Amino acid sequence: MKSRWKLACLVFFGMTTHLFAQEKATKPKPEDTEAWKPVPPVVQPGPYKETPAPEGAIILFDGKNLDEWINTRDGKPAEWIVKDGVLVVNKKTGNIETKRKFKDYQLHLEFMFPDNSEFKGQSRSNSGLFLASTGGGDAGYELQILDSYQNETYVNGMAASIYKQAIPLANPSRKPGEWQTYDITWTAPRFKSDGSLESPATVTVLYNGVLVQDRFILKGETAFIGQPKYKPYDTAGIKLQSHGDASKPMSFKNIWIKETK
Repeated sequence: MKSRWKLACLVFFGMTTHLFAQEKATKPKPEDTEAWKPVPPVVQPGPYKETPAPEGAIILFDGKNLDEWINTRDGKPAEWIVKDGVLVVNKKTGNIETKRKFKDYQLHLEFMFPDNSEFKGQSRSNSGLFLASTGGGDAGYELQILDSYQNETYVNGMAASIYKQAIPLANPSRKPGEWQTYDITWTAPRFKSDGSLESPATVTVLYNGVLVQDRFILKGETAFIGQPKYKPYDTAGIKLQSHGDASKPMSFKNIWIKETK
């Protein structure tokens, strides 16, 4: 009787271990959606030149205050640091986003990385620009901000990638300590009255004046694990990410937007 009981326990334990191993093997992981090839060519961008806002643009940050921004987590006034005319990420207070909500637009922003060369990959000066913030945390559509100057990582997670969706056409990253620019044309997705997708989002991105995303058609919202998918929304704020890595915080300046429709 005892031997039968031991045998039954061993069989049950073996089956349980096997099922657990199967579940662990099939459970989605972040690396499942990382792409490491093709590596975009490194190109030398032209000299940095600050881009003034055109007539009719909304100034989101002019070096003076954060009146246009709120904390994503609670909607209270943004608590990042304004110093010497630039906006410095405050990693203790989380993401920030615009008070105003937008649909289609042209957006310009400038950013600079400190020297974080002791860090590698996704840990080096990581942030993100969410072209439409559709919820708290990191919900929305992310254009990656990362120090990709001589810094290897998965290519759909490097600077100017649509995170985990689109590899940039080139890598025109400047060195840390130099100002970088994004110029973005965003067309928001459209949804039918029943919430189903009518037309997907598209985006064009110039990084330091170099075309890196050419009317890319997005597959849905950014997903760190698993596949992107759409969920209906109308208008949304624009979000800047406070990433949880240990590197020294980066800075922004001269952020403006012009609605196109």
